[in-house]
Order: sequence, then C-alpha cells, then structure tokens
Amino acid sequence: MNHDLSKLPGIFDRYPKHQQSLIAVLQDIQKEYQFLPCEALEETARVLDVPLSKVFSVSTFYNAFSLHPRGEKVLRVCVGTTCHIRGAAQIQEQLESQLNIKAGETTPDLKFTIETVGCVGACAKAPVVIVNERYYGPVKVSDYKKLLRGK
Repeated sequence: MNHDLSKLPGIFDRYPKHQQSLIAVLQDIQKEYQFLPCEALEETARVLDVPLSKVFSVSTFYNAFSLHPRGEKVLRVCVGTTCHIRGAAQIQEQLESQLNIKAGETTPDLKFTIETVGCVGACAKAPVVIVNERYYGPVKVSDYKKLLRGK
C-alpha cells in the first residue's frame, strides 16, 4: 500500500541526519500517520543513513510504535493487577463487543483501536482506560459510550 509521504521531508528537516535522530523521527512519523508505513521506514533508513534492519528493529521493539494502521481513537485498557481485580476484563469485553473487534485490532473504518497495556501507574483510579492521551478511571462497564466519544 502506498501512502502520501509528502510530509516526511518536513519531519526529517527537524533533526540532524544521523542515527541518534532515529527514535525522534519515528515518533513524529507515528504521530503524523497513526502508524509507521513501510515506505516511511525505508525513507528514514536512507535519509538518516541507518541500516533498514536497525530501523525495523527499533520500530518493533517499542510498544509506542505500530507497523499497522491504528484508529483515530486508541483505547488502551489497563490490565495490570489492580485494574484486573477491579474489572478491566469486563470493560475490555464490552468495548470489543461494541466495536466488533478484539484487543490488538482496528475497526475497518480506522476510527478505533483497542489495546491492552500493563500497569499504567494509576492504580488509585483503577480500572483505567486511556483514550489517546486522556486517562479515565475508575471506569465502569456502562461507561463504554463515554469512552467511545472520548469525553
């Protein structure tokens, strides 16, 4: 699949052209495209003069990066011990049921992605769901509409 890579030069221009810029460049590409398109990784390797294998290694090592398209809203359900004990599995099941996808998947219209994450350090608010960068908690199963609206 080919993507509009016209924004890449602007991203590359923000950083020195060497390996130390790799993570920052990948973060900006992820923010721009909601994932890391293969074509963008190839261009990153070329521009920063970094082996493509290194670019892919970094891209797959960090959980913040995705090689697959993500939804406009990424719903991260904390499944750490405290959240688990307080009902995170039921919240995850409700979101999966409403969106007709499983954790790790994205809706066909690219509106939503569901992910599970380990402890997010907000145990006092357990169970916690993060919608993009906003934390919600304590969350009840009946809160799914609020989470999907992101309000």
